Amino acid sequence: MEYSFTGSDVQPRVSAPEHAQAENQQEGRASWPVGAIVIVQTILFLGHWLLYATWTSFWRVSPMAAQVIGVTLLMLSVSFTISSVLSFKYSNGFVAGFYKVAAVWLGFLNFLVWAALLCWAADGFLRLIIPRASIEVRSWIALILFGIALLVSLCGYINARVIRERRVTVKLPKLPENWRGRKALLVSDLHLGNVNGEGFSRRIARLARRLDPAIIFIAGDLYDGSRADAERLARPLFELEPPLGVYFAEGNHEDYGDAAGYCAALRNGGIRVLRSEMVDVEGVKVIGVPYADSVYPMHFATFLEGLQLDPTQPSILLNHVPNRLPITEKAGVSLQLSGHTHGGQVFPFTWFTERAFGKFTYGLQRFGSLQVLISSGVGTWGPPMRVGTEPEVVQITFE
Repeated sequence: MEYSFTGSDVQPRVSAPEHAQAENQQEGRASWPVGAIVIVQTILFLGHWLLYATWTSFWRVSPMAAQVIGVTLLMLSVSFTISSVLSFKYSNGFVAGFYKVAAVWLGFLNFLVWAALLCWAADGFLRLIIPRASIEVRSWIALILFGIALLVSLCGYINARVIRERRVTVKLPKLPENWRGRKALLVSDLHLGNVNGEGFSRRIARLARRLDPAIIFIAGDLYDGSRADAERLARPLFELEPPLGVYFAEGNHEDYGDAAGYCAALRNGGIRVLRSEMVDVEGVKVIGVPYADSVYPMHFATFLEGLQLDPTQPSILLNHVPNRLPITEKAGVSLQLSGHTHGGQVFPFTWFTERAFGKFTYGLQRFGSLQVLISSGVGTWGPPMRVGTEPEVVQITFE
């Protein structure tokens, strides 16, 4: 099999205003984590304070028990922030275990906070119709609502472990005869790290081997961005040998960690890393643009236009985030493969994601002459839970 690096020599030109904007954004990126940590930690403090106020109000709690609850919730309120910071600096069993516990608790917290809010809403309504309702009634209301929250959280945890196999058929213009009926596998958002480890990538490898695709596309966020042994985590994927190869383009989480180290490990393992490059795979152009190169529209547009694609010929773009679609369509790309959204992963963030990406949150969509296939991803970020979404790999049949 021969590869033609037709677009790898394109050097995007960045204008002076855009260059200045890029420098400003990079400077902002350095200070962004501190501001984000402050905002996130404030929200976490408020959520835990709400739980404390609800539990001590709706249930009879002794002063000693209230103190224990308060100290425990205070410690839990900083657990995810501390474990996240540690995971970017260290890689060991203690940090991995600490992060897993904190991430699971973060998922439970989401639904427990909703239960607490509903407790106060139900209490207000109850006081209107029964002004002197007993504390036993209020306690039962809280018990039911928090019980439901715990049940939903447990179901979300189980749901995130059950990987679905989606199947979709895609028609590409002037597809070579040897591609007709061929199957590809789209995998995105594994988030290998402290939660999804080597065992998780082994599951994905077994699944891929069973589906037996001719080619595999990994559309970013293979790694979670934490400090880790990149080669060990992805080793099961290196054993995959589809006839046309495995192709990868970076997502935003690779940028959070050692992107160069991640890519080097993948290359050494036989995965073709496309960093603003194009290859010809038996008559179909396969293009990969890392997240960092798609952030700036002029940079992105200059690269794609430099490829001089023929819109009547089949081409596939790996671009982690389903955005910059007008630029991609104008450049003549036939199909874009993306992930990133997770479909929102956990309610109510499913709503927010749909507001941000619209119909390009999930599934096979069309933007003019461009087809866009967005996967909800196979892994999770933060809480290892999925409520309102499902983890998946996507089998694509080309026609």
